[in-house]
Amino acid sequence: MADAFENILGQSQVREFLRASVASERVTHAYLFTGPAGSNKTMAAYALAQALLCPKGPHGPRGGECGACDICRRVKRKKHPDVRYFAPEGAGGYLVDQIRDIAADTVLAPIQADRKIYILDRVDLLGVQAANAFLKTLEEPPSDVVLILLGRTRESVLPTIVSRCQVVPFRHIPASEAAGILAQNTGASREKARIAIEACDGSITRGIEFLKSNERLAFRARVLEALALLRNADDWDLVGQAGELVVLAKAPLDVVRAAQEEELAENADFLAKSAIRQIEARNKRQLTAKSLESLRQLTAIIRSWLRDVLAVCAETPELVINVDARGAIEDAARATDEARVAAALSAVRRCDEAISYNVSPETCIDALLFETRDALYRPRPRAGAGAVR
Repeated sequence: MADAFENILGQSQVREFLRASVASERVTHAYLFTGPAGSNKTMAAYALAQALLCPKGPHGPRGGECGACDICRRVKRKKHPDVRYFAPEGAGGYLVDQIRDIAADTVLAPIQADRKIYILDRVDLLGVQAANAFLKTLEEPPSDVVLILLGRTRESVLPTIVSRCQVVPFRHIPASEAAGILAQNTGASREKARIAIEACDGSITRGIEFLKSNERLAFRARVLEALALLRNADDWDLVGQAGELVVLAKAPLDVVRAAQEEELAENADFLAKSAIRQIEARNKRQLTAKSLESLRQLTAIIRSWLRDVLAVCAETPELVINVDARGAIEDAARATDEARVAAALSAVRRCDEAISYNVSPETCIDALLFETRDALYRPRPRAGAGAVR
């Protein structure tokens, strides 16, 4: 029978480990989930939270996912006030004050459930000072707190953090396998599944959401259209396209914001002011994370298109992923070369880094379109050109 862990796709060993831990009530106070982006760590963290908070418990119907209670639904929708998600707020990682606030929050009573779950993403970006502010909490959190830390690799996380956690390694899921899992779970064709995986940076969970959203599919089509017109676009065209793409990328935020406001209005009458402040802070973090996710989807689609152009330049057209844009990809390949595409891919990487450092999205995407156009199509200056004679 299905349970809270059934959607941890591509990670059978993790799924069975967490399932057994909850069923036997051998849940520890702190976990470190390690694995690359797209390996379903976040999904697993919320699944564990759901199994732990379900009032019917691990021995109830469906082993922690009763399928009917409000708590299960809220955790699955990432709306439960006692499941708190955090990501680094500083340009270079977690801020010391951010970690101190988290530590102080752990001593407060849960708002609705009998325990609280804290999910801290990218703890490989937890520096020494911030980590030191967290060690006591990590070693001896309150009895009603479970901490789930997410990092890219065990080696990238400070040893003082690793030693205080139960480490759960997640394997890398190859894109071809991820597409197969996605196709199997959605009924989409293998071709569409591979497109979704590329657009979502390898994440199966986000890929499922992508395929279900006509809005996201239309967004991808608009990005591909802008890339097809890139060669003949003038500077004003690019400025306009960048602004439009940023607006479209952020469109899902309106839905998230409306749902947050509705939820807060429903609960405002019986929640204390302190609890409302906590929910508002959680909502703000959720909007920030969703904004980054949407912008990264934009750069992922651009990166995927460029890799297809590179495949055609390298005379391996069978590797093209965006087959519905093959004509424009082949046109671009005829007008450029592998070195130029590599330079454009570097521009995408720099854009991702700038977005991570909270640079204005409009500025980032504007610069990316200019750099991509110039890298692919603008004539290179001849050696010695412009020298004073």
